[in-house]
Amino acid sequence: MDVKRLNDAAEEASDFLKALAAPGRLRLLCLLSTGEHSVTALAEAMGAPQPTVSRHLALLKKDRIVASRSRGTTRFYRLADMRVEMLMRVLSERFCGKTPHP
Repeated sequence: MDVKRLNDAAEEASDFLKALAAPGRLRLLCLLSTGEHSVTALAEAMGAPQPTVSRHLALLKKDRIVASRSRGTTRFYRLADMRVEMLMRVLSERFCGKTPHP
């Protein structure tokens, strides 16, 4: 086993999980695991102020976990990382209430 490669992989995994390790961000990811949503829809579904949701989304976007697009003045977000999609399938079964993907 290559110890350097293992250490690098562990560091990458740790950074990845830190980006997800906030309840608000996990709730957003549960919602986004069902598909693309506007910031307004996400804020309403979470019962959170739009600036709070936008702040979480900005952090997730910086880490390339979500991607966005604009239509007029509305910004839509979706999952952008296959690792997150796979992880959310597992987490959704246990924590989000239902499986978002067949």
